[in-house]
Amino acid sequence: MHVLLWVERELCSRKMGRIQAGKQISEIYDTLFQAWGRQHWWPAKSRFEVIVGAYLTQNTSWTNVELALKNLRSANVLSVDGIRRLPLRRLEVLIRSSGYFRQKASRLKMFVKFLDETYGGSLTKMFAQPTERLRAELLALNGIGPETADSILLYAGQHPVFVVDAYTRRIANRHELAPEKATYEELRTLFQQGLAATAGKERLLRVNESTGVLLKPKGTSHKPSRMSCTSRVPMAQVYNEMHGLIVGVGKNYCAKSKPRCGECPLKPLLPSEQTPAF
Repeated sequence: MHVLLWVERELCSRKMGRIQAGKQISEIYDTLFQAWGRQHWWPAKSRFEVIVGAYLTQNTSWTNVELALKNLRSANVLSVDGIRRLPLRRLEVLIRSSGYFRQKASRLKMFVKFLDETYGGSLTKMFAQPTERLRAELLALNGIGPETADSILLYAGQHPVFVVDAYTRRIANRHELAPEKATYEELRTLFQQGLAATAGKERLLRVNESTGVLLKPKGTSHKPSRMSCTSRVPMAQVYNEMHGLIVGVGKNYCAKSKPRCGECPLKPLLPSEQTPAF
């Protein structure tokens, strides 16, 4: 009997914890979106450019990725057909700035082969698949982990899947939203549940009340691009914005070693800033 009572209390405690974490995640979204507006992330001109970027950004900075993408664009090979016909060694040279270039070149070739053999080379056919089915297929490819798969699904395919990265994990830990050793899937589920009530808020804009002029977004914002302005279902747009906003926090404030909490828009939401309940 005592064991059953303990189990019930433990389950109840975990449920309340998830509810509270979900509320905090929603507050984080509201706070950052009101402060910074739309982030226009992922910046790209095509779906395939997003996919290439998702591969290249592994273990490197976005600045290095942009240089590699510029090289591919200049060589007129930033397309499925371009990567298909490009010799492997030439591809390695063009993406060298992204690091691990031999490995990444091989994996890009492998993706195109998968696309050709499974979907006749059509990204439209690939992204028309149910989310979970396509996610499983992407995860089965060499070099694609959960973060890369979800980036491809969300930013290239407009599938409603939240992307968890190192910044997400760091912020979740510092705001005590989840245990430090929470798995990728646990964090993804937590954030998707927490953001469930925010659909529709992505249309909010930061406008100067006196002039009506749209204020300049901050965070990790980029200039609008073809892919960042693509029409999405509400939840895909929310996940898109939240990930971009989190990247903005991570880059500008939530550093790994010397966080600038005092200047961060999320400072009022930190556990240390909360008034204890009596």
